[in-house]
Amino acid sequence: MARVTLQTIADRVGVSRATVSYAFSRPDQLSEGLRQRIMEVADELGYAGPNPTARSLRLGRAGALGLIFTETLAYAFADPYSIGFLQGLATAAEDAGVGLLILPIPHGDRRSETVRDAVVDSFCVMSLADGHPALAEVFARKLPVVVVDEPYVPGHPFLGIDEPAAAATAARHVLRLGHRRVGVAMVGLHEDGYTGWASQERQQSAVYEAMRRRRGGYQQACEEAGIDWSGVPFYEVARNSREAGRKAGHALLGRDPRPTAILTNTDVLALGILDAAADLGLEVPRELSVVGFSDSAAEEAGLTTIRQAKQEMGETAGRLLLSGTAAEPERLIFPYELIVRASTAPPPQT
Repeated sequence: MARVTLQTIADRVGVSRATVSYAFSRPDQLSEGLRQRIMEVADELGYAGPNPTARSLRLGRAGALGLIFTETLAYAFADPYSIGFLQGLATAAEDAGVGLLILPIPHGDRRSETVRDAVVDSFCVMSLADGHPALAEVFARKLPVVVVDEPYVPGHPFLGIDEPAAAATAARHVLRLGHRRVGVAMVGLHEDGYTGWASQERQQSAVYEAMRRRRGGYQQACEEAGIDWSGVPFYEVARNSREAGRKAGHALLGRDPRPTAILTNTDVLALGILDAAADLGLEVPRELSVVGFSDSAAEEAGLTTIRQAKQEMGETAGRLLLSGTAAEPERLIFPYELIVRASTAPPPQT
């Protein structure tokens, strides 16, 4: 059976191909009677409408923003930080009448075809490891690009926070309360799926720049307080989940001597640490202080954390791309805030 095209319909109705095209794309240019006749013939021939990909190529735009997201789609709609960012980005897209295409690249996935084949007008790159093949593919497309969290690429707009300063603020909070036995649980250092104790070399060689800098902030604050960083127990997890935080909590709290304060780089991990403390019958904050990061769904749990403007960052990223100013080099550093709640207190007296 021959493929039905605009020309097929035009020949049947006795009009030009451009007139048929107007019936689908610019109906206001035709009389209602003519448009109705064209649509009836199209329906009779089983024609659903112009190919959207071909139409986007003709117009020179796709009508969609592309988000490079370094996790699964399921994670994108479950992680509180991601949800907040997506809400901001979607708001900007919706206000401009364009769509949002999420391009998931899970940890360890080195493919770049997803980026190469995406029909989008611009890219928002969120937390992609420096040197990832998909990053080179993004820039090869010659479209506007905004990078969020990492990596910083000179010549392209970057949105994030001062990671070392924010992490140091979190650490100094428990140190000023008097804690000296500090433990750390972190996710997002490497892409190899490793979970367990992280050596100094592994910490320093992390492929994710933002997390490497965040870890550096913890170290700086501890060393300022006279704590030998090499003696700080550091547990790394492969995935940002509450169960992973629970596992890290059991490992850290099984040490002798046991940490009196635990720093985490996400609120999700911190909630898992609280679960582990409950398993062991430890009272928070009397026997253990816990600090999260991002202020994502942390208020209900009474979690002390660093607040990030996640929704504002998403909206700003979208507006930069949509305004056409994404080609102008710019580094936007957003504020952060230490939110002190009920999960931190001075260490128990021994």
